[in-house]
Amino acid sequence: MNTTISGITISSVNMEDRKNLGIKAGDTVRVHQKIQDKGKTRIQVFEGLVLARKHGAEAGATFTVRKVVDGIGVEKIFPLYSPQIDKIEIMRRSTVRKAKLYYIREKVAREVKRQMRRMRLMNVSSESEMEVKAENDRKAAEEAAKKAEADRLEAEAKAAEEARIAAEEAAKAPVEVATEEVTTEEKEEEVK
Repeated sequence: MNTTISGITISSVNMEDRKNLGIKAGDTVRVHQKIQDKGKTRIQVFEGLVLARKHGAEAGATFTVRKVVDGIGVEKIFPLYSPQIDKIEIMRRSTVRKAKLYYIREKVAREVKRQMRRMRLMNVSSESEMEVKAENDRKAAEEAAKKAEADRLEAEAKAAEEARIAAEEAAKAPVEVATEEVTTEEKEEEVK
């Protein structure tokens, strides 16, 4: 598996096997990539269409793979001789007339736009019982909050009116002057 030249190991990857794969644009490949997760190594498979192959057979050779996941295009650029790639499988070969298939990106977008033109906008929906119940609960809570706010404002207005009435009554009441009757005996005591 190792590439050795005159007894010296250059890479942990067998470069001749990778070079002889002959990956080119238009191939559908399955790349088994090593992923480090929390100290453990696992293999993740990425299968898609090869859009481009760059830098020939040199040490920095790369290839771009595109696949569609949940309606979203995902592209990865893999180094051909990376030790992080465990295995590369060619699933299908297609005959293409270009070396770089970047136009596939726009082609997919055009297809989606074409499909969107055929669609008609509809305003129809169905609600589950839980959604209806949640909406009713939300409306009831809003109404209860509005009622509580109205009751609070009414109580404040009533208290302010009572305070105003009490102040007016206090202003209208005659002022009583407290006078003390001093008896003659008390006057005599004060003089002494």
